[in-house]
Amino acid sequence: MARLQERYYKEIMGRLAEKLGRKNPNSLPKLQKVVVNMGVGKALTEKTRMEAAAEQLSQITGQKALITKAKKAVSGFRLRENNEIGCKVTLRGKRMYEFLDRLISVALPRIRDFRGVNPKSFDGNGNYSLGLAEQAVFPEIDPDKVTFAQGMDITMVTSTHSDDEARELLRLFGMPFRES
Repeated sequence: MARLQERYYKEIMGRLAEKLGRKNPNSLPKLQKVVVNMGVGKALTEKTRMEAAAEQLSQITGQKALITKAKKAVSGFRLRENNEIGCKVTLRGKRMYEFLDRLISVALPRIRDFRGVNPKSFDGNGNYSLGLAEQAVFPEIDPDKVTFAQGMDITMVTSTHSDDEARELLRLFGMPFRES
């Protein structure tokens, strides 16, 4: 069992039940999945960028990346239908908790001038999204082999529909929210 998953069952569930005033453990908010997405716009002109981005995303998450394709043609972006434009990974279970643990304890503190993540980046349904400017903050990526900086979006999907409950869940996981 992943370290963060074990902590959820041993500590966090009890603290959440106490704070939310619930006795049923199944009614407590839990993390359902984490989606990591890279939009690789430069892949239209440089074909090697998509392969490199997918490989780096696979190294970071420990799971093979799915290459996403354009659903519509947009002439303003020189984009045709079915062009490869990004890659994503959906993490669940043990891999999800291990990734979240590495994100909170290793990657976020390595960001220069980091003062915490935005506590208002919830979508109104209990899901939290954050963006990273480059992939090199993860220790799995060798900075000497990186030829380009690629940003990514990370979305944490919870079982609750309340932003406040989801914020409390992530805070107990150790997510470093900045003081607003």
